[in-house]
Amino acid sequence: MIQYIFRDLIAALQYLPFGLLIGIPLGILLLCFTKKDANRRQRILPMVVFGFYLAVILTITFLSRESGTRKGLDLELFSTWGINARNNAYVIENVLLFIPYGFVCCWAFKWARGFLCCTLLGAVTSLTVECLQLLTQRGYFQIDDILTNILGSVIGWLVFRLFFTRRG
Repeated sequence: MIQYIFRDLIAALQYLPFGLLIGIPLGILLLCFTKKDANRRQRILPMVVFGFYLAVILTITFLSRESGTRKGLDLELFSTWGINARNNAYVIENVLLFIPYGFVCCWAFKWARGFLCCTLLGAVTSLTVECLQLLTQRGYFQIDDILTNILGSVIGWLVFRLFFTRRG
């Protein structure tokens, strides 16, 4: 299972240039819609990183596949775990994919630093990806994917809290 995860993570590196190409303008565009204040310059990097990572997520989960190659809807809980090492790797990769997302959401948006906001943002993003995959047949709509992506967002939120919570 570890070899599948490692191989898939290495393969995902090919999407980083596309993430930069789309993410930097997206981050700057997001910054244009934020409130103008003294801290605006400090928010440039987090916004660009958020745009970059969102572009990478969309590329990996949506644009890297041909339309019509995957059809299906799976609403059974935990149906992907335990079938074989490949499927178990996919489950773990879904969690890993959204850990940086949860972290970067908190870093880029102050309003997303609460547990509930970050979790809901991860859920909405994951649900959007799953719906796009279903509509374009570029991936299977799986309830397990949504749950594992939410778990990844929560772990990312926890990591952010560990590193950026002020200690008294």
